[in-house]
Amino acid sequence: MTGEPISEAEALERLRQSDDPSMQYYGAWWLGRNRSQHPDAVPLLIEALRQRRPRDVGAGVEENAVARNAARALGKLAPAAHAAIPELLAALEDPDDGLREAAARALGELKAREAVAPICQRLAGGPAVAGVQQASNPRLVEPCEALLEALGEIGMADLAELAVIEPFLGHARPLIRSAAARALLQLSGERRWAEPLLELLRHEQLHVRRAALMDLGAAGWRPAADAISATLAENSLKLIALRGLVEHGRGEPGDEALLITMDALL
Repeated sequence: MTGEPISEAEALERLRQSDDPSMQYYGAWWLGRNRSQHPDAVPLLIEALRQRRPRDVGAGVEENAVARNAARALGKLAPAAHAAIPELLAALEDPDDGLREAAARALGELKAREAVAPICQRLAGGPAVAGVQQASNPRLVEPCEALLEALGEIGMADLAELAVIEPFLGHARPLIRSAAARALLQLSGERRWAEPLLELLRHEQLHVRRAALMDLGAAGWRPAADAISATLAENSLKLIALRGLVEHGRGEPGDEALLITMDALL
């Protein structure tokens, strides 16, 4: 994002106009980034989410970029954006996989129980169908990482849901394996699902270790504290992960030890 900072009023005005998609794009980003509580924010973002542009719209904004940013912003405005769930569910069926990804993450942040069935349907083919690489680019047929993470965030655990997620532990891409393990750990709390994440903390590639750190923090699995602090990654990311452990179990035994671990990284 470039240019001079804008105000909330200007962000709303940029989203209201329809002549310049790049201004709408920035307006949507601003409202989400700054967690706007303005009563017009959610309705305007829902309207922007409805925009589907079949071709390049110029002004440096790619196809469906405004809708994607609107979806991302709506997720950041949880729980106030509950009214957006029907439109986000519709976006989950859009041909644009980038928009499906943004919608899935937003539905996870909104903890939209209505999204569990359609997300599981998207993932039902497993790694050989939903998780296969597209013919034309490196992206997968479905945005599996976002879909898996959304199931974990929504938090509705049953055997059928776990059965949909578990095959992705064998996916060729480590970030997909990490997202699957995170979701299973969030939904079940069972130690066996933490083991793949602990293994990924020792992965040779830094971006994989970073992802595993974030996933353990998001899952709030406290026994990972020592492994997190010892991971070969930036202290700033380790602190974020450890903060996740604190926030998920605030007031439980072990808070003091976690805080001491965090202090040692500062």
